[in-house]
Amino acid sequence: MAKIVGFEMNSQQPEKAIEFYKNVFGWKVSEPNYDYWPVDTGLESNINGGISLGPADFPHGTRIQIEVDSIEEVIKQSCNAGAKILRDKMEFEEFYLAYLIDPVGISFGLIEYK
Repeated sequence: MAKIVGFEMNSQQPEKAIEFYKNVFGWKVSEPNYDYWPVDTGLESNINGGISLGPADFPHGTRIQIEVDSIEEVIKQSCNAGAKILRDKMEFEEFYLAYLIDPVGISFGLIEYK
């Protein structure tokens, strides 16, 4: 079973969002990597994420990141079930990441750790 391993909050004003979540919820926010600021929520569930400058196709909102064993296989299965690809498989140092939209319009991320 795939599990939720993180979240990404997109905003056109990420610095303002960062201050809000730091001040209201006490979240720890690290220095940015590109336009993405890693967030440590401090929760026992260990679901952390980040705040980022939202892209034009997803300027505001939150999406979950789901860990999978094979990102390519899950992209294929998702598309066969009616999803659409927003960002195809991207490679980073420690993981692969893709963004999709499910058949009802909910955006989500897939992550496969190397």
